[in-house]
Amino acid sequence: MAEPYGHAMTTRASMTDLQGATALLTGATGGLGPAVARALASNGVRLAISGRREDVLVDLAAELRAAGAHDPAPVPADLCDPRTAETLIERAEAAVGPLDILVHNAAVDACAAFERLTAEELEAVVAVNLVAPLELTRRAVGGMLERGRGHVVFVSSLSGFAGTAFQAPYAATKGALNALSRSLRAEYADRPIGCSLVAPGSVAGQGIFARGQADGIQVPRALRLTSADAVGRAVVEAIETDAPEILVYPGPIKPTLVLSAVAPRLFERLNERLGLATLFRPAAEARGRV
Repeated sequence: MAEPYGHAMTTRASMTDLQGATALLTGATGGLGPAVARALASNGVRLAISGRREDVLVDLAAELRAAGAHDPAPVPADLCDPRTAETLIERAEAAVGPLDILVHNAAVDACAAFERLTAEELEAVVAVNLVAPLELTRRAVGGMLERGRGHVVFVSSLSGFAGTAFQAPYAATKGALNALSRSLRAEYADRPIGCSLVAPGSVAGQGIFARGQADGIQVPRALRLTSADAVGRAVVEAIETDAPEILVYPGPIKPTLVLSAVAPRLFERLNERLGLATLFRPAAEARGRV
C-alpha cells in the first residue's frame, strides 16, 4: 500500500486470511463507508452493513453482491438512538452469523464556532462517534473471546491527534477513539482479540471535508488529500496485521504529529502559516455558524 503509514506487528490476534470472516460495518451508507465495504467484501468477508438509510443500504448490498460478495446483509440503525445501539450486534449476528470483525466507521460532525453549538448537536456527535463504539464493542467482545477470534477497527481521523478548529466536538470524539483503541489493545494483549486505529487525513470527494469544500473550503497548498479507497485498504491491512494504528495520508505525516506533541506552540504557528488552523472556518461561515 502506498498511502497508509503505520507500524504493523503480527500477533495471535491477526487474521491473515479474511475469507469467510463475518463483519459488521457501521456508517456504511455515506462518506468512507462504501469504500470500506468494497475492500472488506473483495477480501471474502461476509458483511452486515449498517446505516440510517435503508434504501442506500439495499443499493450498496446489491452492488457488492453483483461484484461477487457473499450475501451482504443490510441492517439499518440510527446510532443517535441508544436503543438502536443496544440491539445492533444481535441483529447483525442474526443476519451474517457470529461476528469476527467490527468496524466503527459511523461519524457525524457539527461545523460551527464552539460557542454557537447547541446541546443537541453535542449530544449527537458524542452519541454516534463515541458512545456507540463503546457500547457496540462492549457487546461484541464477549462472543469474540468465547470463540477465540476477533478484531475491532476504529476509523478515527488525524483531527483526533492534532485538533481541528470549528470541528471541536468531532476532533474530541476522534481523540477519545484513539485512547480507546490503545486501552483495549493493552487490556486484551494476551487475549485473541485485536484492536486497530485507522486515522485518515482529509479525503477527496467523500465525507466531512468534501461537504466543507461545497461550502467554500479551499485546499491549502500544504494539504494533501487521500482517497476513500486508500482508507478501505488500510482497514483490511489493519485487520490482517493487527496494526496498532495506520495513518492514511499520502506523505510522511508522523513528524508533524510528533511536533504537535513536543513543540505545541511551534505546531500552532506552523498551522497558522500554512492555512490549516482555520481550514473549516469558511464552511462554518457559509452555514451561519460563526
